[in-house]
Amino acid sequence: QVQLVESGGGLVQPGGSLRLSCVASGSIFRVYVMKWYRQTPGKQRELVAAISGGTTNYADSVKGRFTISTDNAKNTVYLQMNSLKPEDTAVYYCNANMRVDGSPRYDYWGQGTQVTVSS
Repeated sequence: QVQLVESGGGLVQPGGSLRLSCVASGSIFRVYVMKWYRQTPGKQRELVAAISGGTTNYADSVKGRFTISTDNAKNTVYLQMNSLKPEDTAVYYCNANMRVDGSPRYDYWGQGTQVTVSS
């Protein structure tokens, strides 16, 4: 019943901006951590940003350009991406570590959304 659905990806010029969204659905008891990952062919999946309570963390490669935020009432996590570079091209995945319907704490994944930065 639980699922995460990403949206907002697409093709953008270098220097442009995109805002990714990820909506979690289901009977959610408590969210502990929400994260954004990305993956390109031939490389390991990389943690881009994470948020838990009032604490945020970012990969060095995106500091100052990306911002992670949440809307708890809507069970949604966002990733605002500014000053995009070709190196940011990847499939972006959201991840939620949460407890659903009284079940044990567990990591849930979305299917991913493609971001392409090209001139």
